[in-house]
Amino acid sequence: MILTVTLNTALDLTYRVPALTPHASHRVTQVIERPGGKGLNVARVLAALGYDTVVTGFAGGATGEVLHTHLAELPLTDALVPTDGPTRRTVAVVDTATGDTTQLNEPGPTVTPAEWSAFTGRYTELLTGAEAVALCGSLPPGIHVGAYAELIRIARGADVPVLLDTSGEPLRRGIAARPDLVKPNADELAQLTGSREPHRATRDARRRGAHTVVSSLGPEGMLAATPDGLWLAAPPAAVRGNPTGAGDSAVAGLLSGLVDGLPWPDRLTRAVALSAATVLSPVAGEFDRTAYEELLTRVKVTEPAEAA
Repeated sequence: MILTVTLNTALDLTYRVPALTPHASHRVTQVIERPGGKGLNVARVLAALGYDTVVTGFAGGATGEVLHTHLAELPLTDALVPTDGPTRRTVAVVDTATGDTTQLNEPGPTVTPAEWSAFTGRYTELLTGAEAVALCGSLPPGIHVGAYAELIRIARGADVPVLLDTSGEPLRRGIAARPDLVKPNADELAQLTGSREPHRATRDARRRGAHTVVSSLGPEGMLAATPDGLWLAAPPAAVRGNPTGAGDSAVAGLLSGLVDGLPWPDRLTRAVALSAATVLSPVAGEFDRTAYEELLTRVKVTEPAEAA
């Protein structure tokens, strides 16, 4: 079983419009409603790939009830912990003329100390059956900034490999707790290390405590600093579409590759192929399966020379 943690879950709404024009009214041609939050996106991709997947985190209020309803329709296990505050909503407005997406994210509910205690107890129980765990996304109000570091230490105590995908101070605190893998994007990596040179920044992030660092380089692919060396995985060409959730699909690829015991080039190939196939899908947490299977044969993995 693979466990994903989404402390700041969401109900994702995708609006498609013919063209997005500031200061104008728009006719929405399609509305799509899905469970959201980074860890839930990861879980949906894992479940679609056939992996036994459990989701946990928080859900509350009327929006949380809708979230539970949608999760019940998916081939995964819902182990979300209740909160008094309502689950947030996110709105993605897709301009169908250009393929560009505008994202609006509400704040999450304020989590009380009692709710956090209930969650950590449930999380500890779930780890007993987990082969790997992913800690994903932002922290809702009320949760201390070192929360991911705490959850990493609990996972390490249970001897469960842990992947961390967050940003800012939670990433800085979390990486010091020595997760097995962190997956920042270029901006998150630069904020953490102060460098925008990918090789240098990835190596620096690994020195801060992570066993492996895989950095997303957008259309250029992914760069991984691992105990076995440095790897660069690139798609055959840039793809245009909705990038929302592409990084989450990459996490699903990395997690499934870890559980399957794949060598790093194969893990990265899967992650990049899933990421690109997600850009071609209209909503986060889904991927174009035909494109994914075709991309698996075309992703190029190399061992680049390290920058000084």
